[in-house]
Amino acid sequence: MATTKAPAPPAGSRRWAALPFIGLAQLMIVLDGTVVNIALPSLQRDLQISDGDRQWIITAYTLAFGSLLLLGGRIADYTGRKRAFLIALLGFAGASALGGAAADFEMLLAARALQGGFGALLGPAALSLLAVTFTEPKDRAKAFGIWGAISAAGGAIGLLAGGALTDYLDWRWCLYINIPIAVIAAVGGFAILTESRHPGPARFDFLGVLPVTAGLVAIVYATGRAGSDGWGSAKVIGLLAAGAVLLAAFTLVESRVPQPLLPLRVIADRTRGGAYLAVGLAVIGMFGAFLFLTYFMQVVKGYSPIRTGTAFLPMAAAVLLSAGGLTTRLLPRVPPRALIVPGMLVSSAGMLWMLTLEPGTPYAAGVLVAELLLGFGAGMIMPASLDYATHGVDPGDSGIASASVNTAQQIGGSIGTALLNTIATAATADYLVSHASHGPSPAVAKQALVEGFGAAGAWSAGILAAGALIVAVLMNTPCPEHHPVPEDKTVPENQPAPEDQAVLEDQAVLEDQAAPEDQAAPEDQPVLEDQTVLENQPDAEEAGAPDLPPGTPAHSV
Repeated sequence: MATTKAPAPPAGSRRWAALPFIGLAQLMIVLDGTVVNIALPSLQRDLQISDGDRQWIITAYTLAFGSLLLLGGRIADYTGRKRAFLIALLGFAGASALGGAAADFEMLLAARALQGGFGALLGPAALSLLAVTFTEPKDRAKAFGIWGAISAAGGAIGLLAGGALTDYLDWRWCLYINIPIAVIAAVGGFAILTESRHPGPARFDFLGVLPVTAGLVAIVYATGRAGSDGWGSAKVIGLLAAGAVLLAAFTLVESRVPQPLLPLRVIADRTRGGAYLAVGLAVIGMFGAFLFLTYFMQVVKGYSPIRTGTAFLPMAAAVLLSAGGLTTRLLPRVPPRALIVPGMLVSSAGMLWMLTLEPGTPYAAGVLVAELLLGFGAGMIMPASLDYATHGVDPGDSGIASASVNTAQQIGGSIGTALLNTIATAATADYLVSHASHGPSPAVAKQALVEGFGAAGAWSAGILAAGALIVAVLMNTPCPEHHPVPEDKTVPENQPAPEDQAVLEDQAVLEDQAAPEDQAAPEDQPVLEDQTVLENQPDAEEAGAPDLPPGTPAHSV
């Protein structure tokens, strides 16, 4: 019975060398969610885009991203995570070049949609690569602390970069900046990353792809139209209803097909489900803060784009301090809700602080306090939620589990922005109507904007507080050391998985050849490429252990 001996996998130091390149990919994805926001007025003037159409420069990206994430995760699982990572990076760079060279609105819109499509492949590929690269509990905590900090702080960094590039170069560089980032990540990833994929032939669930993609497109498109048509319009209600029906049909299909796009076992676990909800609700509650604080500083306070971007730096610093200094240390020692629940409550307090903002409020007493609270809370929520997003999941499903949490982020951001912007706009209009007797004046207009931001902040605070309660009830998992180790069925790229053989977790040897528990495996015993040494053999890193060493929890992404 022929077997193949595995090549030596990356040592511990090489695994850490892979993290910067995986992190660069995530940074690029997060940056693109906000870097264009500050450049929007400039590009709108250059390309003569109407006020009604300008929102689609942002929505085209999130629409393509959010609706294709599940498919992207499955492609990464079956075709190879490293391969998908590299293809997505190069595609993202090409789409960014197209957008930077856009001559009109339609060309820019197509480029943004292409960015979102390649981002839907890049996000889950990068996150699942992180999951199979870091498997020791302490290493995972550090790696996901860094990853969570990138995810949480990337939005603020994008606003800073957008302001600097728009002020000193041109709005087109907000898109061109992705090209060197993608090239560096691709070159480093090609040299360092190890390929892995789901065992068996690639069988895509096209019956599931159609309803989930159409359903998510309908929901995201509806939230994009709500700002102009209103949440009560027939078009928006019809799209939301159609999206709900399509997603219900998707769930029914997934429960019946042999190889589903999204195995229901991935989302059925309470801890994983709580992690997805935590990410989605946190993004719904906090994503609007970037929009409202940006408009408060630029329109109400009169800040320039670069000054606005710089003013967001304390938020990024708070995220890094919270994620790297606190969450990373506590993550291996405490249950997930012990970090996520306080993080949501702190973030809720930050959104409530927006109620205190007035046109004359100094930066240090207003915006700065809100930013610090939001940043510190996000630094607790994101690393813990992302780490537990694949709690107990089969490593072969890590790509689709990663896609699920990314979907929660993108759909949450789209819904949150549309919902909160609608609330803010309505509150602003009500204030203007109630003060119409005073006549139009800049002071009244600024105060109306502040009233709108405060109303949106109150709703955001309520969403985050409700999220804290939901997480406290759902996520009852104990500390990481008590987590069961799922069966490892991930196989390297160059070794096909025999359809008629069982692949054993962490050993990848046939059942009738397994070494006894108290006896080390013979040196001449053939092993499959994903084999890891038994517990009584030398240390995993010294022996060149593959991506998933034994005895390590693979509970999360």
